[in-house]
Amino acid sequence: MAETKRTNDRIDVDSPRWQQDTFLGRLKYFASISDFRTAFVSDKQLSDAKELLEKYKSGREPVGTTDDQVYHAQKLYRSAIHPDTGDLQNVIGRMSFQVPGGMIITVAMLHFYRTNTGVIVTQWLNQSFNVLVNYTNRNAGSSLSYKQIALAYTSATASALVTALGLKSYLASRASPLFQRFVPFLAVSAANIVNIPLTRQDELLNGVTLVDENNNPITKSRYAAAKGISQVVSSRTFMAAPGMLILPIIMEKLEKQRWFRINRWFHLPFQAVMIGTFLSLTVPVGCALFPQKSSITMSRLNKVEPDRYEEVIKHYGESKIPRAALLQQRTMMSAAHK
Repeated sequence: MAETKRTNDRIDVDSPRWQQDTFLGRLKYFASISDFRTAFVSDKQLSDAKELLEKYKSGREPVGTTDDQVYHAQKLYRSAIHPDTGDLQNVIGRMSFQVPGGMIITVAMLHFYRTNTGVIVTQWLNQSFNVLVNYTNRNAGSSLSYKQIALAYTSATASALVTALGLKSYLASRASPLFQRFVPFLAVSAANIVNIPLTRQDELLNGVTLVDENNNPITKSRYAAAKGISQVVSSRTFMAAPGMLILPIIMEKLEKQRWFRINRWFHLPFQAVMIGTFLSLTVPVGCALFPQKSSITMSRLNKVEPDRYEEVIKHYGESKIPRAALLQQRTMMSAAHK
């Protein structure tokens, strides 16, 4: 996979290392910035990485600085620094913490699914983790208020609990033990459907900005917002699906083995390793499923939002309107670093 083009043989540190118009390029990029090892890098190392990039951009980097050092600094920077503000993000909300954080909570949901107390506590923890991730990676220009965040948080938690407890009760005498193990995933999926649109309700109400090929704002589109949010819901659900659907099948088979039933101490670490492995693969793949920049043709915009199309015509004129408009996607609630 080709890396992004250089300018005068200099690395463009403001752009992803790999081209983002292909799935493989996006996969490499998100695998880099979601690498869980970077979550445990010290603040000093992150500060040094930011400083090196700033010096490199102005041509003042230390003599002997290599491309590998610049790329490593870029990786650290993009894994922990907010793309809009340049501020250091809290550790739990970073993309690089998705694997260890998601692993702990997912294992808890799958292990303690049998009791109501276990369901309530683990679903609440999961939504608390989600809201922190969403808040940490929010758009710096977002008008999202604490009231809206609280509404999304409580609504998602309620939907997860209603789904989990309702299905648990309904399936108790109607479904096989294996099928009952899938309830946590159904609860997580239901919460995603509620949480993400509510957290980004301003986009649905007012639209997201579309830009032309020169990055000039054209108009705002509610259709584009709905398209982007639906893709985010799909991505986030995909990230959880393999581990929460495959591991229950594995556990159901292993628990029929006498040696596995006897050594119950082994259950939690085994599930943790399995979920960690799944998430290490599904987090970058889920983020890479859809382009961070996608296009909407003017003909499509005319069909779904003719009023917005008229705004474009007024701005450009009938003969000069662009063939397509671009919108910036936000997979993890943030700009995911342009």
